[in-house]
Amino acid sequence: MRTKMNTLTDNPPSAAWLLLFLAWLVAATATLSALFLGEIVGLPICSMCWYQRIVMFPLAIILPIGLFPDLDRRLIRAGLALAVPGLLLALYHQGIVSGIVPERIQPCRQGVPCSETVVSWFGFVTIPLLSIVAFTTLVVLLGAALYRSRS
Repeated sequence: MRTKMNTLTDNPPSAAWLLLFLAWLVAATATLSALFLGEIVGLPICSMCWYQRIVMFPLAIILPIGLFPDLDRRLIRAGLALAVPGLLLALYHQGIVSGIVPERIQPCRQGVPCSETVVSWFGFVTIPLLSIVAFTTLVVLLGAALYRSRS
């Protein structure tokens, strides 16, 4: 006797699963973009960029683990535990680039200065701004996934 196999239409993914999947796409895109700009294009990397990479790169690895076999809320919370500090680091970095953060409390003393704008697309899109967008998107998606996974 043959049994009918479950297909995607029989058991569609939950909203929380889709939100977590989108968060993983954002983290993977940000990770691959950072690697491309640093390793392929050869852009110099400041200390603040390294700190943001330290919290972004693990997100690209741990978020898809939470998708299979069932949605795991612990990994959503772990993702938020990385994305929120990443957002704060990105905001701080933008403050350095904008001149809001005084020079005496800037972390970049040696090597590439964090206040230097290495890339400026369309006259305003900088790497710290892209980092803010990525981390904000992750916080929103993961927060929504956590909320949706309760129901």
